[in-house]
Amino acid sequence: MARPGYDEVVLLTGFPSFGARKLCEHLVASHARTLVHAVVQKKFEADAREALDALPLEQRGRVNLLEGDAAAMDLGLSGSELKAVASEIDRIHHMAQVSYLGADRKLAEHVNVGGAREILELASVARSLQCLVFHSTAHVSGDRTGLVLEAELDKGQTFRNVVEETMARAEKMMRGAMSKVPIAVVRPTIVVGDSQTGEVDRFDGPYFLILLIVTSPPDFPMPLPGRADTLLHLVPADYYVRAACAIGRDPRARGRTFHIGDPSPLTTKRVFELVAAAGGRRTPRGFIPANLTKALLRTPGIDRLAKSPRAFIDALATPVTYSFANTTELLADTDVRCPPLESYVDGLVEYVQHRLREKRARDAEVDDPLV
Repeated sequence: MARPGYDEVVLLTGFPSFGARKLCEHLVASHARTLVHAVVQKKFEADAREALDALPLEQRGRVNLLEGDAAAMDLGLSGSELKAVASEIDRIHHMAQVSYLGADRKLAEHVNVGGAREILELASVARSLQCLVFHSTAHVSGDRTGLVLEAELDKGQTFRNVVEETMARAEKMMRGAMSKVPIAVVRPTIVVGDSQTGEVDRFDGPYFLILLIVTSPPDFPMPLPGRADTLLHLVPADYYVRAACAIGRDPRARGRTFHIGDPSPLTTKRVFELVAAAGGRRTPRGFIPANLTKALLRTPGIDRLAKSPRAFIDALATPVTYSFANTTELLADTDVRCPPLESYVDGLVEYVQHRLREKRARDAEVDDPLV
């Protein structure tokens, strides 16, 4: 039973990461009687407070920060805190994960696999738990090609990096506990910025494409880095969290897995064309051979701003599609729909350009001999 005075009490891990912050904002903004317990590592406490300060006062009052560590024993909470949380939560969103593709194996295993184990232990003793929403990734499909169904996990695929591997191991753990714990697994595709504001926390994955385009000369038709006909599976952050919340509240979600992404993904070529148009650049032509792509990865500025571009290039070479049957079924009677990229690409590009302008301004200040 939720705490008196609230209709829903949610435990959230991973705060104040970008995804967890967006999900928290949606929870308290969309439901006036939702209380969120957010587990925050001590080193991120200042960032967490800053994220809360950005919320309206009433919403801020319904977010309780708990100092802890989602990958530590008992989530790093005291005995009394753990007991209190377990007695009142009716939903968990486990978003604490290492997603940086260049991450150290030991860290990825500790957070992704160890964190899954710890949240399962808490979920197993949470008396009123209605759903543990485990946030995985569509990339547990590894190097598979063709159609990937939501019910599938281990199909003999090879993993291209430690993040894919450890998230698949964590998801396997969740699937093994579904007969005893109410669990729903959500697998977002490549998460990009907010479809309304363009906001994103880091320039990862497809932002390599955007950076290539917006930093190129306006009259230079930048060629494509990879196959033009490969589908690029993007999902805006705000749709992802709205869909995950709706899934977590639906009793039909228990024991099932859900891909969250654009059900009508565009080809890499079309995405590149849209980004070029939004950035005021010429339409791209041709493609970049692998050796030249690797050279571009070392371009000054791009090498510092774009995170893990090599892994993204690998993804561009993998012709894969994802089924959204389960997600479509559960969201059919809601207003939660993935917007087409055409409707928000301008905002994504403008946000990148804004950040680049800020960086250039900071660099100019540092280089100014009068400073």
